[in-house]
Amino acid sequence: MKLAAGKRQRESIMRIYGDANSGNCQKVKWTADYLGQLYDWRETDVLAGETRTEEFLARNPFGQVPVLELQDGRTLAQSNAIIRFLARNSELIPADDFAAAQMDAWLFWEQYSHEPYIAVCRFHMHYLGRGKDEREEWRVERGEMALDVMEAHLAGREWLVDDEMTLADVALLPYTRLAHEGGFDLSGRPALKRWIARAEEWLGLSPVH
Repeated sequence: MKLAAGKRQRESIMRIYGDANSGNCQKVKWTADYLGQLYDWRETDVLAGETRTEEFLARNPFGQVPVLELQDGRTLAQSNAIIRFLARNSELIPADDFAAAQMDAWLFWEQYSHEPYIAVCRFHMHYLGRGKDEREEWRVERGEMALDVMEAHLAGREWLVDDEMTLADVALLPYTRLAHEGGFDLSGRPALKRWIARAEEWLGLSPVH
């Protein structure tokens, strides 16, 4: 495991508006924590409408968390754009251009082919109280396909890109490790389970039970 001494420390204190239970927000927090960056976390309750206020929409007209606000007032939305900004010039982005492009491919895939299915099923069950059998069948099928893609890719390798952890792993970890809260079973996916445990240890996270 990489030592804390290898992490970067930024002098400026930024603000992160986020929901601690959101996987998209967790990836931003984990990236900042891993790199030793100072920030002021502003917990934002989406279900209570706090992302729809005039003040919040002035920071992010999309009305979503997370939002990064720099000391000079500039703001940045979209979780993967934020973590890519935070991790610039760090070991979380491969120095090799092709490997970095592979990492980006996983970031795009996460938001297009993973999060809309696994995270939404989790939201329906964990927050709206729906039963497993109430999940949308098409969404479940695509979520299972996404997990199968990861299982096949991780068989025989430790990380998603090359031989070191990158932002691809950070981005895909939150909703994958919480997939069971959306009714998905990881017990038959050993490579995925090993990857989750490895990434949790690397990031200093307590395992999810």
